[in-house]
This record gives sequence, structure tokens and C-alpha cells, in this order.
Amino acid sequence: MEEKSVNKTNSNGYTFMFSVIMVVVVAAVLAFAAISLQPTQMENVRKEKMQNILSTVGITTDRDGAKELYDKYIVEEVAITEDGTVDESVDAFKVDLAKEIKKDVGEQVFPLYVAEVEGSRYYIVPLRGNGLWNAIFGYISLKDDINTVKGATFDHLGETPGLGAEITKQWFKEKFSDEKIFDSNGNLVGVSVVKGNIDVSDKDDNQVDAISGATITGDGVSDMISERLKRYLPYFEQQKGFKVATR
Repeated sequence: MEEKSVNKTNSNGYTFMFSVIMVVVVAAVLAFAAISLQPTQMENVRKEKMQNILSTVGITTDRDGAKELYDKYIVEEVAITEDGTVDESVDAFKVDLAKEIKKDVGEQVFPLYVAEVEGSRYYIVPLRGNGLWNAIFGYISLKDDINTVKGATFDHLGETPGLGAEITKQWFKEKFSDEKIFDSNGNLVGVSVVKGNIDVSDKDDNQVDAISGATITGDGVSDMISERLKRYLPYFEQQKGFKVATR
């Protein structure tokens, strides 16, 4: 009797059934863990988004302090349509730009965040475009003249470490501070990432120096800044005190 029991546990069928049961159990545990952790993960993503928005206007914080500072400094969240009007039915913060940019321009809404810091007003525009291997994205803030860059932050899904991935570094982001997005003729051109000996003191040339060996990523940054900002031009032109002679 004992021998039959030993043979049974050593059989291929027993091994197969044991493996199936273990796979089912492990899958169930992982699924439960994923569902349980989802609210926490979503909250972390939300707070990280707040951190990135705030960083463009010089406010740094950890995740725990992000909500409080966001509520303090971000005074408006608006979703803008193609003609520059505000769609009050849309929660701007919840707009998924990755999905939005796949729509026709006329169907898109464009989120905008307005900050007030120490008496100064800033307009923060979300960015998304294409790098060398995958999507690049970030935020750029404009001072109340709607021409001068206050700050910018960038991230990516798959750029090359040491090359295109350098767009996340502070030294690269700092280059955009005080650059202009309109040229001397009033054309909205954004800020271009350009190879060469760019004069870093010239903040009216609409250019910053490129990252060596990351031309395609740099071009992607240039394109997404100009493409996204142009979508907000109808709204900006309606703002009181907007003085840039646009074309």
C-alpha cells in the first residue's frame, strides 16, 4: 500500500497537477496584489505629476508634500479647445495626453495649468512628442508675458542612457530658463535644440545647445515644444495684456 502511494506522488500526472495548482495560486496572489496596490500606484502617479508641474515654476517637493503645494500654487486648471475657448466639462488634470494627441486636432483638448508664485503668474503647458526610440514628454512654463520660459522638465520612455536620456538632467533643463518662444517678428517658434556653439547668454535666439550624440532626441524636444505651444496660441491671444505681435 505504501509503495503505491509513493509511486503515485512520483508520477507525471501528479507533477503536472501540482504545477497547474501552483501556477493558479501564484497567478491569483499576483492578481490580488496588483488590484490591491492599484489605488496606491495611481495616487503616486498623480503626485508625481504635481511634482513635475510645480518644478517648472521653481517649486521642489517630495511626493508627500506635492498635494499641499500644488493646491497652494496652482490656481487654475483649464482644458482648452482648438479655437481657444475653455471646455468646462473636462477635468484638465485627468486628460491623458498620450491618448489625446492621437485624435484629430479639432477633437483634442489642451490642458493648461496656471500658477501664482510670489505675486507672479505662470502658464504651464504639458508636452508630448517622439524621441529616438519612444515617446518623450514633459512640461514647460511661461512667464506672464507668455513669451519667456520660466522652466521646463522632460522625461522619456526609452531614450539611450548617456545620450538622449540626458534630457532628464537638471543641466539640460536649466538651459531653457528665460528663453523666448516668439522670434523678433512675432512668430511662435518655440525653443529649438541646436548643435553648435550657442551663446548661452543670448536668450532671444529661441535656441539652446544640443546634447552631443542625441540629435534625434533633441529634434524631438524642439518639435514637441513648438507643436504643443502653437495649440495654445488662440487661447493666449485672448488673454488680457497679451502684447506679442503674433503671426
